[in-house]
Amino acid sequence: MKIGNIEFGKYPLFLAPMEDVTDPAFRQFCKRFGADMLYTEFISADALIRDISATTRKLTIYDSERPVAIQLYGREPEAMAEAAKIAESVHSEIIDINFGCPVKKVAGKGAGAGLLRDVPKMLEITRQVVNSVSVPVTVKTRLGWNDDEKIITQIAEPLQDCGIQALTIHGRTRAQMYIGNADWTLIGEVKNNPRIHIPIIGNGDVCTPERAKECFDLYGVDAVMVGRASIGKPWVFEEMKHYLSTGELLPPKSFAACVDILKEYIGKSIEWVGDERRGIVHVRRHLAASPIFKGIPDFKPTRIRMLRADTLAELFDIFEEIERNFIRE
Repeated sequence: MKIGNIEFGKYPLFLAPMEDVTDPAFRQFCKRFGADMLYTEFISADALIRDISATTRKLTIYDSERPVAIQLYGREPEAMAEAAKIAESVHSEIIDINFGCPVKKVAGKGAGAGLLRDVPKMLEITRQVVNSVSVPVTVKTRLGWNDDEKIITQIAEPLQDCGIQALTIHGRTRAQMYIGNADWTLIGEVKNNPRIHIPIIGNGDVCTPERAKECFDLYGVDAVMVGRASIGKPWVFEEMKHYLSTGELLPPKSFAACVDILKEYIGKSIEWVGDERRGIVHVRRHLAASPIFKGIPDFKPTRIRMLRADTLAELFDIFEEIERNFIRE
């Protein structure tokens, strides 16, 4: 599978763009464990044009991460085109347009998934972004606004005609947000449309190696995008890659090995954020989501202390306590 001149090989796995998650520190760990392409957090076109420092910082890409797609969102074609030029200037491999973010502050203002209700503007944004840059442009969107407005099979071809070089589809509507089950049937329908010749990337509820393989086999997608399953578990890509190539599950990592990865990531997060406490706060969602702590009996008081710790010494002492008192490997 190729996007532009980038060759991904068989069964490529992409890290989904996630706000406050897919910063360079986290992306580099996902890359280490096998993610084939990484995406930035979504970036406001308007804030980028205004040179807001917190936004421009999101353009940071390290060579060890590549290839990386910079994802932009906005509601005005001219602003999106200008922002795309700025994003291209940092030598990103791909510019991705966000037509899928469902949160009110984005979709409610006519950007992200809000553009599913204004298809002419969606297409005009896409055309202008494609025409403004020389790197490949891709789109990420959803099935539609709600169950009564699932329009993905109608808009896939027009988006392709605008010149995008890949389309990612999240198998939910905007109304679903992130609840309920992702529906891949329409993703498969788009992929199997004989007039579609660009790669189709499927996204939504890919949490296990077996499900990743099933999505490739059942729906014929060219790549699978993994989002929430990677939070607190960047090695999920390694597990999926192994299964996709061998048909066998990797033995689970030991608790100690997983903790070592999380410790290293916490250190990288502190380095990226530039402050010990804020770096730890930034990774709390990973600690809360990590499966290595799930199912430990009578763990609630320790969990609360772990998620309230604000120094490395305190947090690492709690990790040692967990291993000493709860884990039997």
